[in-house]
Amino acid sequence: MINDLAYRLHYKNGYVLDLYFEVIVATNAEIADSLNEIATMLAIEGSNPFRIRAYENAARVIFGYPKSIEEIVNSGKSLPKIPGIGKDLEGKILALAENKPLPLIRKLEKEIPKDLIGMTKIPGLGPKRVRALHIALGITSFADLARAARTGQIIQVRGFGEKIQNSINIFLSNKALNEGKSKQKRKSWYDVREIAIRLESQLRAIDKVKRVEIAGSYRRKKDTVGDLDFLVTSGSGQSVIEKFTKLEEVKAITSMGTTKATVILKSGLQVDLRVVPEESYGAALHYFTGSKEHNIAIRHRGQERGLKINEYGVFSGGKRIAGKTESEVFRSINLPFIEPELRENNGEIEAAQTGKLPHLIGLEDIKGDLHVHTNATDGNATLREMVKAAIAKKYSYIAITDHSKRVNVANGLSADRLLKQIEEIDELQIEFPSIKILKGIEVDILKDGSLDLPDAILSRLDVRICAVHYDRNMSRSQMTDRIIRAMDNPLFNVLAHPTGRLIGSRDAYEVDLEKVIIAARDRGCYLEINCQPMRLDLIDYHCQLCTDIGASVSIATDSHDVNSLDLMVLGVNQARRGWVEKNDVLNALSSEQILSALNR
Repeated sequence: MINDLAYRLHYKNGYVLDLYFEVIVATNAEIADSLNEIATMLAIEGSNPFRIRAYENAARVIFGYPKSIEEIVNSGKSLPKIPGIGKDLEGKILALAENKPLPLIRKLEKEIPKDLIGMTKIPGLGPKRVRALHIALGITSFADLARAARTGQIIQVRGFGEKIQNSINIFLSNKALNEGKSKQKRKSWYDVREIAIRLESQLRAIDKVKRVEIAGSYRRKKDTVGDLDFLVTSGSGQSVIEKFTKLEEVKAITSMGTTKATVILKSGLQVDLRVVPEESYGAALHYFTGSKEHNIAIRHRGQERGLKINEYGVFSGGKRIAGKTESEVFRSINLPFIEPELRENNGEIEAAQTGKLPHLIGLEDIKGDLHVHTNATDGNATLREMVKAAIAKKYSYIAITDHSKRVNVANGLSADRLLKQIEEIDELQIEFPSIKILKGIEVDILKDGSLDLPDAILSRLDVRICAVHYDRNMSRSQMTDRIIRAMDNPLFNVLAHPTGRLIGSRDAYEVDLEKVIIAARDRGCYLEINCQPMRLDLIDYHCQLCTDIGASVSIATDSHDVNSLDLMVLGVNQARRGWVEKNDVLNALSSEQILSALNR
């Protein structure tokens, strides 16, 4: 839960000048975390699945909501109507935003042992399985769980096998279980984005600030960020530092000089600010963007040419010869500009040297979204609302892909209900001729590799997004065969969230993704880069594997509300880090090309 108070420390010459306390208002990400925690506790308690789903949906909506709930609360305005958020949930969200105690949370925390919640992070365990162990074996603590795993009691519980028991043993024996409590948790890029944009705007508003840039892993678009690094040019560094440390979001100042400062924000995020001279701006931006491995390789290339490269510039015999811009730094060692997302020393320097750098996909290249849900299943917006939101984004097409019947907790569509939706789409298409409304489904890949709906109905659709949601605990070879068998069906188009991972809460299922990628290429299928912040699946490495093998991808938001369409930027980030070009992306095709590409 979020702390009730924060403190702010101001230092000068090593002394504390003042200390005062103030109420913290929660960020959207923190509110979403609390809602997800409620959902987890309700699941462990055995609550109604639809009630659990309501909290999970609310967490997803708030996490992707484009406006800061904090700012709405601070302004004294009432919360606008948010699709999927009813009056009861709205009240809880406002209470969380204002950091007021929720009776429901306190009730659940009293009823559910704290360690049971932590156990849901163990690979192979989730709330339902934790509840099963609690009921069957009376497990209430990690000590109980360790004892049961060591003595082989886990595999005696129905639905549990040796693989899960081994997974529990490995997890509990890992030192990270204890060490991780004292380490600052990395935050998702999207989680940090709201804070980064706001701080950047505040820094630009400071008098005499000329340029502001965010460096580090945030600029490289890594899926998680440990801290934020800001670079600023200004003729009055000390004044900028002083004003920066007094910003409203600063909780504590850990170091402060005339040209740099480190602070901790109320959110717990560390932010470093450096004021650099204009003549060193490019060199500093390159240096602090990283990665460390990329920087070492660049410095080594400079040394081979008798140059010294650091954050102050490029030097030859003590004379600065470059450094005002990043392009100058690269030109000094005979390289073209390398995009920040590629700077991992993963072949980008060799590619630059030989003229083989990719022309990375950009957000402007995306022509439509091929994975979108409506309130026909578990979405929070109507078909019409999703189509109008896509038109507002100037998309050429949008695919409506609600869940199939296997996902009963999401009220998945039966064949009859899907036929009815097809008719609704046909009617809506007449009303909105400026956009192509593709008929689709997110259809489950069943355990035997068959699809959840008959071919007769699937053939009536424009696109089939195929996904593994259940029976995840198969062996690597079994899961691989299952997915490839599904791809053998000529109606299979896109493999949704191909590894099934949920960042920070669920590991990927076992699968030979290289075999799957090869199978997709050979069969004319696509792999999805899922833009949901908790998924970001495929990861960058697998994106690059797709481009190396020659398979194409679809970048899709998996939207359950109109605001989530804005998450496309996350998938594009992931694709760029994976060396993906426009020609590698299914939904970079025009509306005239898309149907042909989907017709195997």
